[in-house]
Amino acid sequence: MTQPASPFTPADARHRMVDVPDGRIHLVEQGTGPLVLLVHGFPELWYSWRHQLPALAAAGYRAVAVDVRGYGRSSTPHAVDAYRMRTHVEDNVAVVRALGEETAVIVGHDWGSTIAADSALLEPDVFSAVGLLGVPYSPRGGIRPTDAFAMIGGDEEFYVRHFQEPGRAEAEIERDVRGWLTGFYATLSGDTMPPSGESSVFFVPAGGRLSDRFVKDRPSWLTDQELDFYVGEFERTGLTGALNRYRNVDRDWEDLAEWDGAPITQPSLFVAGELDASIAWLADAIKAFPTTLPGLVSSHLIADCGHWVQQERPDEVNRLLTTWLETLNEPTPQGRSSRRRR
Repeated sequence: MTQPASPFTPADARHRMVDVPDGRIHLVEQGTGPLVLLVHGFPELWYSWRHQLPALAAAGYRAVAVDVRGYGRSSTPHAVDAYRMRTHVEDNVAVVRALGEETAVIVGHDWGSTIAADSALLEPDVFSAVGLLGVPYSPRGGIRPTDAFAMIGGDEEFYVRHFQEPGRAEAEIERDVRGWLTGFYATLSGDTMPPSGESSVFFVPAGGRLSDRFVKDRPSWLTDQELDFYVGEFERTGLTGALNRYRNVDRDWEDLAEWDGAPITQPSLFVAGELDASIAWLADAIKAFPTTLPGLVSSHLIADCGHWVQQERPDEVNRLLTTWLETLNEPTPQGRSSRRRR
């Protein structure tokens, strides 16, 4: 099913709804060629890839950005466990099949980076390469995630733990979606984030709210019209579907036991903002790339950039993505292309 384009859609891009096992996924596609599937994070939409769709299409690729289940125009199941990682992977496979393709390169940002990584890990015959933006690959292991979250933060509460109780974060966010989104985007953006050394926004003070430490600015990369699009979608859908991804971290840990410590062997790319807090938290994951991502082609930290890397630095990210994608088509020592073009 094809939907009419909105005023926010890049020129020549197409909206579609495709069937997945227990619902439908909304996507926007542009261009022809090898399929590149783009997966957003929290709290974002397909629209977070608005700068990449035309750039990838111009480079000779079929670029497809999805609304992850629970977001935007995609299905929003009621059950919390409908958002477990294996279901997101199944959605991505179903999208590839619905588009008439057998394989795709998958690229994700934030939670989308983790979804992309696990898609490549669980379905290596479908996802021939994986690009990770903002959040590095960290294999399943260690202790149950919620037990780990309970041990950090001291008197304050780690934000992922804060999100666990259904309805709690929704009550904070949905009373002022525009204000909350603006503050969240700005607090993690390289040009508006708090000075280094201030209390972390990712820890909630006792009796407080996550937004208590938000900055009041709007980041320079986000226009009022662009913010309107995000706000309109989240005011329409609410935040429960998006937050339910966080509420499955323990289920994911159980579901992925078979892949404990497993590397992703396909060709990979990592790009993050140098100022992104994830880089500090997950420094050990980045150091482990020679073991966990043996197919890593290149890794990049973008100076003066925060968490929203493909929106803060679209031109640089587009260059890094297209350069990496071209390496996937270079001849291997055996004389074969490392990835077959369609």
